[in-house]
Amino acid sequence: MMRRNVWLLAILLIAVLLGINNTIYYFTSKTTLEERLRGELNDIAGQIQLSIELSRTGSEKFQEQIGRELRAASIAAEFALNPDIDKVTNAQLVELKKKLDMVDITLLERTKDNIILSKSSNPKQIGYKTSTWKPWYEAFNQLFDNRQVTIPWGQSLTNFWTGPFEFSTTDTNNIYKWGYYYDGTANYIIDPFISYESRQRAYDEATGVNQLIGRTLRANSSLLEIAVINPQTFLSGSLTSITDNGDKLKHITQNPIINGTYIYRHNEDQRNVKLANDSNHPVWINEKINNKHVIKAFIPVDIDKVASILNEKGQPINRYVLTLVSDYQTIEDTLDRQFVNIGLIVGVVTLLSLVVVYLAVTGYRKSQDKLVRRTQETYVDEINQLFQAIRAQRHDFINHAQMIQSLAQMNKFDELKEYATDLTGEIRGVNDMIGIGNPALAALIRSKISQAEPLKIHLETSFSDISKLSLGVKSLDLTRMLGNLIDNAFDEVADYPEEERFVRIRIYEKSGFMEFAVSNPCHNPEKLKDKPLFLSGYSDKQTGHSGLGLVIVKSIVEQYNGTVRVSFDETDDVTFTIRIPY
Repeated sequence: MMRRNVWLLAILLIAVLLGINNTIYYFTSKTTLEERLRGELNDIAGQIQLSIELSRTGSEKFQEQIGRELRAASIAAEFALNPDIDKVTNAQLVELKKKLDMVDITLLERTKDNIILSKSSNPKQIGYKTSTWKPWYEAFNQLFDNRQVTIPWGQSLTNFWTGPFEFSTTDTNNIYKWGYYYDGTANYIIDPFISYESRQRAYDEATGVNQLIGRTLRANSSLLEIAVINPQTFLSGSLTSITDNGDKLKHITQNPIINGTYIYRHNEDQRNVKLANDSNHPVWINEKINNKHVIKAFIPVDIDKVASILNEKGQPINRYVLTLVSDYQTIEDTLDRQFVNIGLIVGVVTLLSLVVVYLAVTGYRKSQDKLVRRTQETYVDEINQLFQAIRAQRHDFINHAQMIQSLAQMNKFDELKEYATDLTGEIRGVNDMIGIGNPALAALIRSKISQAEPLKIHLETSFSDISKLSLGVKSLDLTRMLGNLIDNAFDEVADYPEEERFVRIRIYEKSGFMEFAVSNPCHNPEKLKDKPLFLSGYSDKQTGHSGLGLVIVKSIVEQYNGTVRVSFDETDDVTFTIRIPY
């Protein structure tokens, strides 16, 4: 009896330890998968961010073309109309707007204390005062006073200014874009305008941000929602104003949700948006929203100030918050099913072990000697089988968990779902990199291209087989190294004649190492030769430079056991070359 009890306790102890071991492994795997999912969402967010910025920038450029169309229509109207507003009739404006394919044309007249809509092809326009239209009223006064608008947003051309598409004060149900022209020839501002429906809608439906978001959601089944949030107006709520007629007027440029949808709401969203915007760091929450277990990310995105995104004071903002909501339930269900499978395996093994004990005890009653021998044999065999079962189960579980982790890491969500049908589920993810294949490098190059454009610097890039770029080099270190070298090159060529302002960036793989090279013209190469370029504090630039850029580059390169050198070619181009082994 004592021996039987010992066997029973031993088997129960093994079963308990097996259950504890697998439970610990389950929760460890769960934590790992959560971290993997966050990493996947962060990668997706980076790709979406680049795509949104490209789409938004394209839309801004398209609006600039519309602005030029409005200016051309204004000039044509000026030639067709008498320069004295008292000698212009509304009927003339009706005929003219038809010929120029405008929605309407209005003339703005300056009075002693206001600027009013004096004549128009649309009777509803006539008589409105504009002193409350900020910052439009400021732009009107600048046109009258200086024939040029200098407010820091909108599109300003010679004798002309236009703001973004917006709801009309005189027609609150429609969206228009107005142009304002004044060159001093007439005693009025010419204001032709067109509708969003007739110009911008077709472009946005083909390539706009909302279309991009829709395609991204359809391509990623685990993503539930994407939204672009105006952090300024999101905290204060949707903004409206009251027109002279008492109508409520919404402002597209101040919408809290700039693009996308906002269905998955959480009571801490305002706090998290503010935290992400103020800290300029992502914020993550793991919550149940709309009866779904989700992970929601709040990611701040820096942008150039544009007229289409304003704060509550009507001023352009320099950062929006990108939110992504991902369905966590699929992974949770997969882990739960795996845990159930583990429990079933432990239960079956324990039950079989109890059956073995029962059979052993029964045989012992028949013949003690025979029982001892058979019990020993049975004990050894069954324990071996038990441990074999434990090893097989553990081995399979590790394989399944590793498969889940691997598929999650590779963003293969569809395959994960298919795998779940058999045992544990499948994760389908995003494999393709936007642009050049590396999100951090793509973001850096795009930023430098934008920086080079106003400086009229021609930036050339060349990338050859950079598939191993991500092996060992952190994104932060990569951007710091190249960023400092590119900034130095920009500083050098910025004051050169425009035809000599060029910078070349080459990144390619050679046998055993990656090579990064940044080249630019140098009028006085002798000032760099034999100089301590990589010593802290040395700088050949004007006051205001710390002389730490190349020191930082060298420090980072040495962390990766690499080298950095400077060379000059026959045309006096200077090249800084970094080599990092992999």
